[in-house]
Amino acid sequence: MPKLSAYQRFLPSLAVAAILFFVAAVSAAVPPALAQNSNPSDPGDVRRPSQQSDSQQSDTEKSNETLKVNVNVVGVFFNVKDKHGALIPNQTKDDFEVVEDGKPQTIKYFNADSNLPLTLGILIDSSGSQLRVLDMEKEVGGAFLRQILTDKDEAYVIDFNIDAELAQDYTRDVHRLQAALNKVKINSGVTNPMIGAGGPVPTAHAAGTVLYDAVYLSAHDMLAKEVGRKAMILLTDGEDEGSQYKIKDAIEAAQRADAIIYVLLCADRGMYFSSGMSYSGESEMRKLTEATGGRVINVGNKFDKLREAFDQISAELRSQYNLGYTSTNTKLDGGYRKLEIKNKQNYKIQARAGYYATARDAPPQ
Repeated sequence: MPKLSAYQRFLPSLAVAAILFFVAAVSAAVPPALAQNSNPSDPGDVRRPSQQSDSQQSDTEKSNETLKVNVNVVGVFFNVKDKHGALIPNQTKDDFEVVEDGKPQTIKYFNADSNLPLTLGILIDSSGSQLRVLDMEKEVGGAFLRQILTDKDEAYVIDFNIDAELAQDYTRDVHRLQAALNKVKINSGVTNPMIGAGGPVPTAHAAGTVLYDAVYLSAHDMLAKEVGRKAMILLTDGEDEGSQYKIKDAIEAAQRADAIIYVLLCADRGMYFSSGMSYSGESEMRKLTEATGGRVINVGNKFDKLREAFDQISAELRSQYNLGYTSTNTKLDGGYRKLEIKNKQNYKIQARAGYYATARDAPPQ
């Protein structure tokens, strides 16, 4: 089944799409999701590897039949840094401990592969406060996409101001992504409904910035159905006005989608102060990033700082570790579980703060 169209992706849905894992005795990295084993289904994801022949598949199923077990598997992508923020390579499974809700867990899988496929969302703020930084964001954002995307990766662009609009659906074509960025314009105060999607997120404001709505839609409608490494990058001043969803909703949607959030704070502070307005976006953005395993990078209105920030994100996304463990809590009750990864050498761990214990559909094999 091909990927959903932009229209289908932005239709309201009643439940978060889920992922069930098929656990067999093979050495492989576990995608960052909670799973419960069952017979694998075939959702036909476009990234699905070439299928085995019927006879080979039958033999494989028979040989693995007695090895299947019903367990909960949790996977986490994370970075390891020293006290100065430098990335630490060459760590092994024995260098880490995992704790869930205060209880030690046994690591079953560990991988330091930095070339796993990446699904990336670029969310760009086009509200009035971004007037002096928008062109800089377009230029440096496009350069970043050209740098980081490989032929295995995909990205999309969401433009948000008084509503959230999918400017470019999933693609591997960097030229299409750059074209979408180039078309983003500062909001004029007139609602611009999403084509074919029945209109924007409702808001009573004539002007505003539906930042939390954009994050929710990016996580819930775009990333939740994807597998593997998933991240979104927000280019914004961090100020929300008029969102239907709250920040806690945006955080929960991102955690359920196993998506890492980075925020590049592009704020012309001088414009705020000269207009007699206060600036308070940074603290809320830290809540988003710390809960999901990303971070906030303050770039102001400086071209070089923005370029350096994108370079840092690129390095982090290509230097992730991936571990999986069998949860000692086997209940799939939808509850939130706190996660903590500890390094035995006391290096800093940058990882999501938790996950939701929810049964999910089987991913492609």
